[in-house]
Amino acid sequence: MNQNATQSALVNRLKFKHLALLVALDDARNLHKAAEAINVAQPSASRMLGDIEDAFGFLLFERNARGMHPTPLGHAALAYARRSLADLTRFADDLDNKRRGGHGQLTVGAIMGAAPDVLAMAVTELKSERPLLNVRILGETSNQVVQLLHRREIDLALGRLTTPLQHNDFDFEPLAREPMRLVVRASHPLASKTTLALDMLVSWPWILQPITSPARNLFEEELSRAGLTTPADIVECASIFATLQLLQNSEAVAILPESVVRDYLRAQLLIELPVEIGKSLSGFGLLRRKFETLSEPAEYFIALLRKYSAASHY
Repeated sequence: MNQNATQSALVNRLKFKHLALLVALDDARNLHKAAEAINVAQPSASRMLGDIEDAFGFLLFERNARGMHPTPLGHAALAYARRSLADLTRFADDLDNKRRGGHGQLTVGAIMGAAPDVLAMAVTELKSERPLLNVRILGETSNQVVQLLHRREIDLALGRLTTPLQHNDFDFEPLAREPMRLVVRASHPLASKTTLALDMLVSWPWILQPITSPARNLFEEELSRAGLTTPADIVECASIFATLQLLQNSEAVAILPESVVRDYLRAQLLIELPVEIGKSLSGFGLLRRKFETLSEPAEYFIALLRKYSAASHY
């Protein structure tokens, strides 16, 4: 199929229902589950997939006994499908908001360390000036917000790049540091200690971020420098709310951003341990997709983030 014929086939035959099926297949890797997700019968979904692959001129998924897996070209088609559906969803939400007298939507991803300070102050001022702007905040870790940004499910993010090549896809502007604190609940046996070393803590239970997170990587590097192994008793948790609840109901130790635990320390619900850690953790910043023009509300929100950031102390 020549280039013009391919373009004609795609324009004339691809529908948003087809794109929804592709995304559902990518999520479920199973035709029956994907059909259920978009509310069609499995035979119809099978025909739709055949029509889609015929329009593209190549297979998008490999079929085997373990399920369906995207081909290399299929990954490119799936990325387009996700972008298109995300754009349509944002357009529909924005249109509905305007129909009801609102003023658009802004969707932001943010790591937990940015939420109590920079993000909260910027959102508060934004909403005081534009009360009808619909603001959504998603994510808690850098890998979560980078994935959301990649999938075009958010307009911009506060976080960190998590792999060496992501600078090819995203622009990063540093905003603030994120001091880390080792904390335990107030009744913890270690809470009264005035001197501690990291090697005295590894035998205790720990609540840690997933291994792919920058904070967890930093913790593992600290252990390596001290000649220590990863604690044997750990819970991996990406949720700040769940981490704080687990901390207050167990003998676990956790490493958390100072901005997140500040109020808990003041209320003496948590106690900071006298062990310095995370000094070399790079600051978080503004992440946005390269070469993309943002909406006016998004650009104004970025200006507010810069206003409230600690960039002058960076």
